Amino acid sequence: MIEEIDWHSVRAEFPITSRAAYLKSAATAPPAPGVAETVAQFYREMTEGGDAHWEAWARRRERARESLARFINAEPDEVAFVPNTSTGMNIIIDALEGSGEVISCELEFPTSTLPWIHRGIAVKTLPARDGIIEADDIERAMNGRTGIVCLSHVQFSNGFRVDLETVGAAKGRHAFVVNAAQSVGVLPIDVRRMKIDAMCATGHKWLLGGFGSGFLYMSREMQRRHPPLRIGWMSVEEPFAFRNREYTLIETAGARAEIGTAALPAMHALGTSIEFLTQLGKDEIERRALEVNRYLTTRLIEQNFRVLSPLRDERARSAETLVAFDNPANTVAHLAARDVHVSLKPEGIRIATHFFNDETDVERLIRAVGRT
Repeated sequence: MIEEIDWHSVRAEFPITSRAAYLKSAATAPPAPGVAETVAQFYREMTEGGDAHWEAWARRRERARESLARFINAEPDEVAFVPNTSTGMNIIIDALEGSGEVISCELEFPTSTLPWIHRGIAVKTLPARDGIIEADDIERAMNGRTGIVCLSHVQFSNGFRVDLETVGAAKGRHAFVVNAAQSVGVLPIDVRRMKIDAMCATGHKWLLGGFGSGFLYMSREMQRRHPPLRIGWMSVEEPFAFRNREYTLIETAGARAEIGTAALPAMHALGTSIEFLTQLGKDEIERRALEVNRYLTTRLIEQNFRVLSPLRDERARSAETLVAFDNPANTVAHLAARDVHVSLKPEGIRIATHFFNDETDVERLIRAVGRT
């Protein structure tokens, strides 16, 4: 029998919850327990010993890589550390440039479309019907010119969750690229089962890893088929031999992304947050975050607020909810003055429920927004 998690005790490990209703993890989340100490430890060691701990730091980085790989069901040589989602997406485009046109959708965050367009690659943005994109819409858009499907797992705008497994099963010869910035850390992802070829995400949102942390996944098959465009001294075998006239590339995602001296504190921080999330359990995190989200949407509808996120199909629900307001900027400021923190969107406010949130946060929001 699995021991039930005491979410009240977990919540207590996030100090911000003692004073505020922080419903903003889709923008920036507080770091996981241990992350601040991990970064402080690195700089204490560096302050006291310079680079004397280099080998220990490198081992710590590789443990973090292994934890990250397990978290998404990948192999360590398929994952790399990057500072943000945009960096990861551009490395993916380096590999896939020339593979055909891109299928995406009109709901997408700019990182999923603009870097392709900047390279002169055509992007077909499918229209959303009632705030959703169906897998059938994506499959019908495939033709002889298209070669890539690039979608966010969860849409930043209205919180719509794409069925990655269904899209992956229907991708055919297309490369399947996923922007996981708004899902990984709160919703489980299995790159093998979902047939994802490449994926990127930042760590400062749902992963609770802090700014400057993020990751890139690129399958071994994709790495073999598409050699890297950019390399650095750490992209080669035996980098400390310092050969400057010949080289043998390492075939790993890390060799493509970590082409220079590593941003070790951010890598260690993400490793700490991943270990914390793993201990809680991916499925348990999803259940709790969605439980609070269901409570949120029920209370909003009871109070006659207009929820813009798609709710007809529970499979499309995420931990983000978009609510319509005539003057969202004023609403966000009003709530912030009462220590209720949400995100501003053109159509209204976006409310994010992570596992450390609870029903008291929702009730505090309802009370505060009722006075706008």
